[in-house]
Amino acid sequence: MTKLTTKKMKIAVLTSGGDSAGMNAAVRAVVKMGILRGCETWVVREGYEGLVKGNTEAPAAQDYSTTQGNPINLPESLKDDTLVRNLRFGDGPLLRDGEGDTSDADHTLKGRYIIRVGWDDVRGWMGEGGTFIGTARSTTFRTVEGRLAAARNLIKEGIDALVVCGGDGSLTGADKFRSEWPEHVKTLRANGDIGDEEVEKYGHLKIVGLVGSIDNDMALTDMTIGAPTALHRICEAIDNINTTAASHSRAFVVEVMGRHCGWLALVAGISSGADFIFIPERPPSSDSWEEEMCATIKAHRNVGKRKTIVIVAEGAHDKNLNPVRADDIKKVLAEQLGLDTRVTTLGHVQRGGRPCAWDRILPTLQGVEAVEVLLTATPDTPSYVIGISENKVTRVPLMEAVLKTQEAAKAIGEKNFEKAMSLRDSEFGESLDAFMAISTLDKRLVAENQRLRIAIMHVGAAAGGMNAATRTAVRFCHLRGHTPLSIHNGFKGLLNDHITNPSWLGVDNWMTRGGSELGTNRVLPSADMGAIAAKFQTHNFDGLLIIGGFEAFSALLELEEARNSYPAFRIPMVHLPATISNNVPLTDYSLGSDTSLNALVDACDAIKQSASASRNRVFVVETQGGKCGYIAALGALATGAVLVYTPEVGISLDSLRNDVKFVKERYGLDVRGKSEGRLVLRNEKASDIYTTEIITKILKEE
Repeated sequence: MTKLTTKKMKIAVLTSGGDSAGMNAAVRAVVKMGILRGCETWVVREGYEGLVKGNTEAPAAQDYSTTQGNPINLPESLKDDTLVRNLRFGDGPLLRDGEGDTSDADHTLKGRYIIRVGWDDVRGWMGEGGTFIGTARSTTFRTVEGRLAAARNLIKEGIDALVVCGGDGSLTGADKFRSEWPEHVKTLRANGDIGDEEVEKYGHLKIVGLVGSIDNDMALTDMTIGAPTALHRICEAIDNINTTAASHSRAFVVEVMGRHCGWLALVAGISSGADFIFIPERPPSSDSWEEEMCATIKAHRNVGKRKTIVIVAEGAHDKNLNPVRADDIKKVLAEQLGLDTRVTTLGHVQRGGRPCAWDRILPTLQGVEAVEVLLTATPDTPSYVIGISENKVTRVPLMEAVLKTQEAAKAIGEKNFEKAMSLRDSEFGESLDAFMAISTLDKRLVAENQRLRIAIMHVGAAAGGMNAATRTAVRFCHLRGHTPLSIHNGFKGLLNDHITNPSWLGVDNWMTRGGSELGTNRVLPSADMGAIAAKFQTHNFDGLLIIGGFEAFSALLELEEARNSYPAFRIPMVHLPATISNNVPLTDYSLGSDTSLNALVDACDAIKQSASASRNRVFVVETQGGKCGYIAALGALATGAVLVYTPEVGISLDSLRNDVKFVKERYGLDVRGKSEGRLVLRNEKASDIYTTEIITKILKEE
């Protein structure tokens, strides 16, 4: 077992405000990292309300070395192991199964809101939505008396550090609680609730925040816990709506969450190919939103589009702050355009369900960082909120993030929409520009002598997002007056003159289609460089967009190197990375890697159910990825696998021997008769010798 101890600290974690997918993963990460760092870990039921109520009942005394399944005769190597000493404290199943308030007097959490938990108490939480420890908006905690009671309850349990997962309101409460803490300690001492020893020991409360919000509305972080899963739910719903809308040539108005932030509506609009969106930060600029919307949708219908999708954020309004509601939009579409219109309000469907891969990975990384922040916190350091910026986990002063978030809402209320847009991250504005470019038929033509013939092709293996990228490129070409040319079946298709001129409407449904509508293969231009150069000249290409993985990257390198010999290649050429392996240099993400990761997580969730039902069973799952271990490593993190093998690290006989020993020891620590199945992930190229079959046989033999 691994020990990564630092110093003794008691860390409690709570979830507050609206629930969001990924909160359980965040709690799990804090608990496990806290234990590895030598801390005691606790959870607070029902958010701040649980802090106020505290514990009025003591937990039933149990001998966890026997009744909970820990072997009495542990090997010497494990007797002082941090993980073993904090393996489980018995209340995990009650939290996970929702039996905390059961009337069973022998095993209940009634009267206990601050619960100590161990490593196995949070097992299986990663892939579950909502929050097992509960959340509530506490009016009592908003009072000084409520916060004083919360301070008393924390000191009573010896807790000196707190992780709060919630939105800006919850995090504001956390910072206020920390700033008042010294006064609360003085008051408790004056009232005789604590002694001088406690005053000395608990004079400072360490606090760190994790942002749990499906709206993705927190400033100074690119993504919040729960937002990716909410977006998934919306896209799944609109994908289903699209088919029935096209069948009946109907219009659908879809209302999504987002009171002060339009991120969900905006990104769902791009992802689903919506015709029009309403977001709080950028309402329609004309005096009549009705006329602006109808002009756009009428233009779409005039070119032959059979369906209409309008997405409206719940906080949408016109430029004078008059609410724009889904029923208002329906009435306009029906009366002014004569469209058969339906309204779908997604509501809490967006909050629920299993978290997607990113809503397991992000909370895990941030939960680990939260513990590190607490271990280094001093009375002079500010309270931090853990965010992510440009794919790196960050620490941001909590109140700075909260104030900027509230400033955006204030700017909207003052009709200062430009300021509101500036307070969102740069991707927000870029996303809005992109949506406008691909959803409008209004031409923004470049000068005639600047109009180009732009070829688009797919190279390498198919990946999710290839068709969406092609759709965007085609529509942007039409917007600017360029001529898009689709090359079917890669360079082989180019040699056979398989080239078409796609229309704006012809690619309308490509946004949600997987695979490659153009067709793709792994043939590189070096197969017949001279003939390919001749085809460039024949079709008079002025630019080339290659969408694909490492083969596409290699193809562009070959064309670049051949420019001296073939003048036809002296044109602008761009590679857009699209590969599930995510192995293209100089980019954090390739198109398709996210979809592949989600597919792997779905498969592993199903496999894990089977493994757990069979007890004592290990499944070795082989992933794609070639010589890049991205999918395997991130998949292992998202599914809670016990082992992962990647090409970057490789597999040796010694490492395999240690891994088998670890798995055997870990099973030996399970509750007797309740051993859960486990996953091992192996990249297909992790080792030429130790194949998936060999590893499976070794584990089976042992």
